[in-house]
Amino acid sequence: MQTPPVKDGPRINEDIRVPRVLLIDQNGEKQGEMPTSAALEAAEEAGLDLVEIVPNANPPVCKILDYGKFKFQEQKKKNEARKRQKVVELKEIKLRPNIDIHDYEVKAKAMTRFFEEGDKVKVTLRFRGREMAHPELGMKLLLKVKADFDEVAKVEYEPRMEGRQMIMILAPR
Repeated sequence: MQTPPVKDGPRINEDIRVPRVLLIDQNGEKQGEMPTSAALEAAEEAGLDLVEIVPNANPPVCKILDYGKFKFQEQKKKNEARKRQKVVELKEIKLRPNIDIHDYEVKAKAMTRFFEEGDKVKVTLRFRGREMAHPELGMKLLLKVKADFDEVAKVEYEPRMEGRQMIMILAPR
């Protein structure tokens, strides 16, 4: 035997199977507690639907409204919320321990732009060959980055060696 499909969203009209409900009419006025059958009749008279708004209350709160319009408004709210949310991305800036001043300034400008956009920045310092013998140079450079961006960013992940590279993550304040 097949089970009926589970509906998502609030229960409406005959789907409301509780004996008594707290009714709110189409004007938003509280009508009080009444049998579900009486609430259904009131909704039918108004030519609208009886929609269960707060199913977990005791008794459940039902409202007389146009269900199609209600669903449309809910969808609009969801879309609006989705538009407003900002996904924080992790941008990566790659440096070398013996970077020149001008090259550093170019990278710093890019990092500033990332922070203004609200993104996090992962600063990766790659060591090659003999540079591995002087990790203190890399640490000095990352501390300089940390100091330069102290007002606009906070350190989320302190500078650490991971194999042949040193990593630090900064997040905008």
